[in-house]
Amino acid sequence: MQLSRRDILATFLGAPFAWAACRNEPRRFPEGEIVGQNATLGHVLRENRVFEVSADKWTSVKVAIVGGGVAGLSAAWKLSKDGFNDFVVLELEKETGGTSRSGVGQPVSHPWGAHYLPVPFQENTALITLIDEMSLTDGRAADGSVVIKEQYLCRDPEERVFYKGRWYDGLYLHVGESEDDKRQFAEFQKHIGYWVNWRDAKARRAFVVPSANCSDDAEVTNLDKISFADWLASNGLTSERLIWYCDYACRDDYGLKLDQTSAWAGLFYFCSRVRKSGDESQPFITFPEGNGRFVNHLAESVKDNIQRSNMAVSIVPGDKSVDVICLAEGELRGYRCEKVIYASPIFTAPYVIRGFREDAPFAANEFHHNAWFVANLFLKDRPKPRFARDFPLAWDNVLYESPSLGYVNATHQAAIDYGPTVWTYYYPMCHEPDGRTKLFNYEWRDLADVCLTDISRAHPEIYDLCERIDIMRWGHAMISPRPGFIWGSERRKALEPYRNIHFAHTDLSGIALFEEAFYHGLRAAENVKAIQTG
Repeated sequence: MQLSRRDILATFLGAPFAWAACRNEPRRFPEGEIVGQNATLGHVLRENRVFEVSADKWTSVKVAIVGGGVAGLSAAWKLSKDGFNDFVVLELEKETGGTSRSGVGQPVSHPWGAHYLPVPFQENTALITLIDEMSLTDGRAADGSVVIKEQYLCRDPEERVFYKGRWYDGLYLHVGESEDDKRQFAEFQKHIGYWVNWRDAKARRAFVVPSANCSDDAEVTNLDKISFADWLASNGLTSERLIWYCDYACRDDYGLKLDQTSAWAGLFYFCSRVRKSGDESQPFITFPEGNGRFVNHLAESVKDNIQRSNMAVSIVPGDKSVDVICLAEGELRGYRCEKVIYASPIFTAPYVIRGFREDAPFAANEFHHNAWFVANLFLKDRPKPRFARDFPLAWDNVLYESPSLGYVNATHQAAIDYGPTVWTYYYPMCHEPDGRTKLFNYEWRDLADVCLTDISRAHPEIYDLCERIDIMRWGHAMISPRPGFIWGSERRKALEPYRNIHFAHTDLSGIALFEEAFYHGLRAAENVKAIQTG
C-alpha cells in the first residue's frame, strides 16, 4: 500500500507535527540520491550458495582480513607497523571505513557516520600512537596526558538545542527548569561521580575506554541486567528533562531508546571519558569529514594490501589453512591463507564461515544491530537567526522535540562561518519495531522530505537554501547494547578464535565506538602475528 506524505511524516516525526507540516507542501525540492552501501549484494550471503573457484584464480597469502571498516583497517595498520606485510584486506564496498567513512564535496568533505573521537586517556597508548603518527598532538602535559593541537579540537560553540522556537546553549535544557528538575539533575551528577571514582579490588575503573579494561566486579556487571530507564526510575530520577537527556545519549551513541539500552551502557556513556568526579568529559577531536580522517590515514598506510569490491562469500577453515572465496566484479577469486581476521559484523559469520552453523562456537544471532539513515544536506547559505538572542549555529545542533539527532555542521571545524555549508542529519530507526525493513521500503524523496520537514521546525527557509540531499541507509549500523548482552556469555565467547579465524569488530565490545574497533583490530593482529612468528 502506498503511504501518503502525511503517513510517512507521522511515522518518522510524529502525527501532530506531521499534520501541521502537511498544511503546506514544499515550495521547491532539491536534487539528490541514495548513496553508499550495496544492500542487494550483501544479501547474496543469505542464499547459501556453493561457490567454486577455478584453479587459476587462487592466491596464497598468510593472513586475510575480511572487512575494511575501522577494525579491519586497524588490524592491517598494526601488522604493517610491525613489519608483517603478507596480508590482504577484503572489503565488500568500493570505499573502506564502514560507518566511519566520509564523502568528498564542496565546500568541505563530510561524514557519513561517526564524526568525532574523544581525546584518549594517556593509558590508551596504542591509540595515542595513531594520533601522534597523524601529527594531531602537541606533546604531553605535566600530568602525562596527551595535548591535541588546538585546530583539531572541536571549536566553540560545540552544542545547542532547539526548544519551543528558540536555540539554547548545550544539550541539557536548563531554561525553564523547576526546582525539582535542578535537584534531580544534581542527584544524577552525584551518581555519575560515584561511578567515575569507583575502583574494584584490582584498581580497575567501572567504565573506561576501551571497555576491555572495565571491571568485571558484580556491582558493575549487574547494571547490565536492567535497562537504563529502569535504573533511572529505581533511583527516583523521573524529571522529564533528565529523561530526555539520557534518552538522547542512548540514541546518539547506540541508536537505542532509553528503555532499550542496558544501564551499564547508559552509565558507560557518561562515565567512561571522565578522569575524576567533577571533571569535564574529554574534549572531542574532529574534522569536517568526521572520522573519515582516521579511516583515510589507516587505509593510506596499507593501500597496497586493500582489495575493494571484494565480498567474502565463503570461508572454509581447514586443519592448517583457511580458504576465503570472494565475489569480485562478477567473478570468483580465492585466497588460501594460514589465518583469517574476521572484521565484519558478527551476525554474518554463520552465512560466511563453512561449518559454523553445524558447530557454532557462539550464538551469532545474539548480536543485534540497529538501522539508521544519514543525510548530507548541501546548503547555498546559512539560515538567518530567528531571534537576536538565539544561541548561534554550533557544531552539533539538536532538536529537542524530534526523534532525530538533529544535524552536525561540517563547515564548523573548518572555520567557514558564512556562505555555503554541509549539514549532516542523523536519524536512528529505534522508534520502529522493524526499523531496518521499513527503512529500505522508503525512497530517496520520502527520506529527504523527512529531513527537510524535521529541520524546518527550526529553519523554515531550509527548502529555499538546500540545493541537494544525498542519503545513506545503514541497515546494520551498529551493535545494540541491550540489557544482558554486554556481560552475557555469547559476546565473551566470540572473543575466542574459531579454528583459524580470529574475530575483530566493535560487536565484540557491545558498543560501536572507534576506540573499540581500533582495540579489537589491534588485539586480533597481535594474536595472529604471535602465531605466525611463534
